[in-house]
Amino acid sequence: MTENNNIKCLVVDDEPLAISLISDYVSKTPGLELATSTTSALQALHILEQQAIDAVFLDIQMPELNGLQFMQVIDKKYPVILTTAYAEFALKGYEHNVVDYLLKPVTFQRFLQAAEKLKERLQHHKVDTSQQSDTSQSLFVRTEYKIRRISMHDILYIEALKDYIAIHTSTEKILSLQSMREMEELLPQSQFVRIHRSYIVAIHKIESIERSRIIINKQHLPIGDTYKDVIKQITKTQ
Repeated sequence: MTENNNIKCLVVDDEPLAISLISDYVSKTPGLELATSTTSALQALHILEQQAIDAVFLDIQMPELNGLQFMQVIDKKYPVILTTAYAEFALKGYEHNVVDYLLKPVTFQRFLQAAEKLKERLQHHKVDTSQQSDTSQSLFVRTEYKIRRISMHDILYIEALKDYIAIHTSTEKILSLQSMREMEELLPQSQFVRIHRSYIVAIHKIESIERSRIIINKQHLPIGDTYKDVIKQITKTQ
């Protein structure tokens, strides 16, 4: 973010009228700042290399490189809010952990809701990155009756249940009201990785990887098909 703490935004859409509308919304929203805009996704990649950008407002249906391909290239390095006329891409968008999904025509009221989510996401990220150097860092999680402090070093894996998540440590299982998406945002990517819709694991707790499963503390956890590339990357870098 800039010194005045505004979120510098890049708007990417192949329709000039759509760019004009979203750019106007950005300029009107406290805490946001329009860095620049472009009708080319390829040009947008160049902008990200050359300028300090905090967030991207991105269309999906574009020539040369569509929005989903664009997100694969930037690989979650920037928070993205999708702006599109096509509701059928929503699931794919959230697989990329987008901040929000705005259907055109976008109203200013709906835009403001997305802006608040963006501010919260970046605030969580700021807290997260400030703590990454400490492997014994802690986080606070909401349980049914209280808020508990848990050392990240003690976490083996996190499991999604029907209405809760279960945080497994070597000594206990803690049920929390938080979502998997919230945990994925809070946990440092250098120490934790999502391997399945229902599992996030501590990288340093992995005992072995066998075919399509990971073994942690004698527990066999499945690796989802869409997460196999992530596991390959872990084995290359560890």
